This record gives sequence, C-alpha cells and structure tokens, in this order.
Amino acid sequence: MNVVDTSAWLAWFAEEENAGIFKSAITNTGELLVPVICLYEVFKVLLRETSESDALLGVSIMQQGKVIDIDQEIALNAALLSTEHKIPMADAMILSISQKYSATLWTQDTDFKGLPGVKFFEKNS
Repeated sequence: MNVVDTSAWLAWFAEEENAGIFKSAITNTGELLVPVICLYEVFKVLLRETSESDALLGVSIMQQGKVIDIDQEIALNAALLSTEHKIPMADAMILSISQKYSATLWTQDTDFKGLPGVKFFEKNS
C-alpha cells in the first residue's frame, strides 16, 4: 500500500521535476490510500493557484485511490507522532494513516525525512 503526501501530489499536478518519482505510487490506484487531509490541502492549494474546476479535477484524480477518513485511533496516534517527531498536525495525521495501513509514505516534505516507512525525495528547485 502507498500513501502520497500533499507535497508529492502537488509536484505531480504541477509537473515538477520530481513528479516522475511519484508516478508508480499515484497511478497504482488499487494500492493507493488517500488521507482525507491530503484532499483538503491539495484542493486548497489548487483552488488558490488555479481555478475551482482545476481543483475539483485534481481531487477527483486523487479519489481514484481509497480515501481514508480520520478516526479516533488515527487522531490519537497522530498526537503521539506529532509530539515524538515534532511534526505538524496534518503531517502527523498522514503518517498515522500510513502506519495504520502499513503503507509506504511518498513525500518530498522535509518534516518526514528520516522517518521509518517513508520514501523521502529532496525537492528540486
């Protein structure tokens, strides 16, 4: 199973240099878990930087994977992870979902660098 972090989704949609790195995780929708918080973050950025129709198209692509809601187990584990690793709430929620489902987390967000179960790639400018 794979979880693609918001930073990787945004790289994919913007066709950034790193986009190809995330192709296998994004296009293998049968193995793709999409944290609901990633839908929020991607929709917000695309809405701000493009248009509502482009933002809706983006999240519809994301929804081809299995959207994972935040339940109490994920929330409480995220609080532990946030405290332990000193990462923001949204990142902790995404990491908690990855751990709950034994998924690999694909990202270029430095908050995740060096954490177990994470495939981190430096963002190219």
